[in-house]
Amino acid sequence: MQLGTVNRLKINRITPPGAYLEDPFGNEVLLPKKYLLTDHIVDSEVNVFVFKDSENRIVSTTEKPYLYLGDFAYMEVVTVNPFGAFVDWGLDKDLFVPFREQLIPLEIGEKYLFTLCYDYETDRLYGSMKVKKILQACEEDLTGQEVEVFICESNKLGTDVIVNNRYLGLIFRNNQTRSLERGNYEKAFVRTVRPDGKLDIQFEPLTIERFDNAETQILERLATEKFMPLNDHSDPELIREELGMSKKMFKQTIGKLYKLKKITLEENGIRIVE
Repeated sequence: MQLGTVNRLKINRITPPGAYLEDPFGNEVLLPKKYLLTDHIVDSEVNVFVFKDSENRIVSTTEKPYLYLGDFAYMEVVTVNPFGAFVDWGLDKDLFVPFREQLIPLEIGEKYLFTLCYDYETDRLYGSMKVKKILQACEEDLTGQEVEVFICESNKLGTDVIVNNRYLGLIFRNNQTRSLERGNYEKAFVRTVRPDGKLDIQFEPLTIERFDNAETQILERLATEKFMPLNDHSDPELIREELGMSKKMFKQTIGKLYKLKKITLEENGIRIVE
C-alpha cells in the first residue's frame, strides 16, 4: 500500500479498535472504529487514505485530506517549533513541514503553498514549500489545448499557475479576464510553450485570428522562397525556430492551405501553387 494516496483495501478482520484492512500482498493497516460504516463487513472493500500517526504507525482513514501525494494546496500553519512547522491538511494529525522544506519563516495562522512528499529513507510523508522541484519542463506541444490550472501567487507580470499538476505556467496580466483566487482550480488554454518548458496560459480559446496569421505568414514566406523544406514530419523545434509556431498549428495551417489548393505537399516540404 502507498502512503499519501487512496488505497482500495479488503477488510480482513474486525476488532474492538476497528477493522484491519489488507492489501494484495498481505500487508495490514488499521481503520479506526470511528470510521466504520454498517456496510463495512469482512471481505468487503473500502477506499482509504493511508498515512502514519504520531507514533509512526501506519493507519488509514476514510476522511479526505486537502492534498494527496504530489498535489498542491494552500494550507494553514497551526504550530511552529524548533524542528519545523505543522499545517492543517484536513486530518486529525497535522502535517509536518521540516525547516529544510521551508522557503520563508512560517507564521501561525497564515496560509502557504505546499506539496505532499514521501521520504523513502524514513518511510514518512512530509509537507514542502519547494513545489518547483517536483514540476517538470513541458516537452509536448500543448498549444491551444484546454488544461487545468492551479492558481498560485501574483507577481509583477501576472499570476503563476501549476498546469495539469505537472508544469509551471504564467497568466500575464493582460490575459487575466476575471478575478483569480489562489488555491482554486480553473480551466484554461495554453497560449505558448516556451523554450524553457514553461507555459503561457490564457482563459479564452485561441481565436481563429491566430490561425489566420499563421496562414499569412506561411504564404508570405512561400511567395518569396516558393518552396519551404518543412512538412508534418519535421521536428517541432525546427518548425518553431523557422516560423515561431507550434507543430500542431503548422500542420493545421498547411492542411487548410492544401485544401484551398494554395500549396502542394511534397516529400521534403511544401510548395506554393502559382
